[in-house]
Amino acid sequence: MFRRGRGPRTGSIYSFLFTWLILSFFFPMYRLGSLLLVFGSALAIAFFAGRAFGKLSEKKNRSSSGKKSSARKTVDTTVRKVGEAEKPKEKPVEKKSYGPEVDPIIEEGNKALSEMGRLYMSIKDPEIRVKINEIMRITDKIVQDAIADPSDIPKIKKFMNYYLPTTIKLLNAYDRMDSQGIEGENIDKSMKNISEMLDAAISAYKKQLDSLFANQALDIETDIEVMNAMLAREGLSDKKDFIIREEPRGTVAASGGTK
Repeated sequence: MFRRGRGPRTGSIYSFLFTWLILSFFFPMYRLGSLLLVFGSALAIAFFAGRAFGKLSEKKNRSSSGKKSSARKTVDTTVRKVGEAEKPKEKPVEKKSYGPEVDPIIEEGNKALSEMGRLYMSIKDPEIRVKINEIMRITDKIVQDAIADPSDIPKIKKFMNYYLPTTIKLLNAYDRMDSQGIEGENIDKSMKNISEMLDAAISAYKKQLDSLFANQALDIETDIEVMNAMLAREGLSDKKDFIIREEPRGTVAASGGTK
């Protein structure tokens, strides 16, 4: 077998020799004219045969290269699929649910906190930013109370449906006026009013948060009274009632104590 790249050349030589041999039977080779004719014919046939063999060899090489490339792609694809199959599938992060009444409050609260966070970054006045930060802190505590005590949801809904959206609306107005970069009677007055309103909002938000603990405070007082009564009944309480009275000689003694 001939090495790659020698096929067309070898085919041309064989074609030349075969043509020369055949034509030598039909032409007198001792004549110069016949010799030149046979030589030219053999050379022409060898030339065309070489080109034919060259195209055939090139086609064969291209076909072989294509098969190798296809085989290589198949192997790569197989390896990639095996690798993907071996990779552990990541479990989607499940959003924790607190119930149909609590989940909307948590979602709206997160949206409100996100918007106030944006306003905090946009507004450059440090005094206003401090107020926004305090409002965000209290708002988060109010929203989280819906998880801790679902009985407070009606009060929290009122807060979420009016007070919080109105606060955010006014903060957006402040941000728009502040971004104008100019001073004017209307702009300055409105910005001052909003700043004062934020102080009132912070105070109201704190009262709102405190009111959410009214039920818990009542429950705590009741539990304490019951606990004291049980301790007293079982004789486990150290608490004693002392009555202050005056002795005849002006000394003060406590009844119920040890003399």
